[in-house]
Amino acid sequence: MPSKPPEKRRFHRIEFDAPCELHCLDRVWTTEVLDISLKGVLVKRPDGWDVPLMQPCEVIVHLNEHEAAIVMAVELRHVEEHRLGFQCQYIDLESATHLKRLVELNLGDQALLEREFAHLID
Repeated sequence: MPSKPPEKRRFHRIEFDAPCELHCLDRVWTTEVLDISLKGVLVKRPDGWDVPLMQPCEVIVHLNEHEAAIVMAVELRHVEEHRLGFQCQYIDLESATHLKRLVELNLGDQALLEREFAHLID
């Protein structure tokens, strides 16, 4: 049985089940987050999705009953049958604070979190 190649990711993905909206090409889709990291988000592919790769979009991840949200300007990087992967292009300070806290709670390792932030600004 061949061994799995080593993981090349710099950013840990956090499994996260939350509602989100995708705003792209003057349309809005409602879907669910599958996982999130400091550099992007993976979501369930909504019905009727027909957006081309590399298209700029905005994702709004709703937190705690829609009282807070993580808002990212993203770019569509990969499309699969049931999933869409977006790379973060810009995140505002308030959203970055929410995302940092989410990652921090899930990683449980301050040194690892600091390393990921160092990669983010490289």
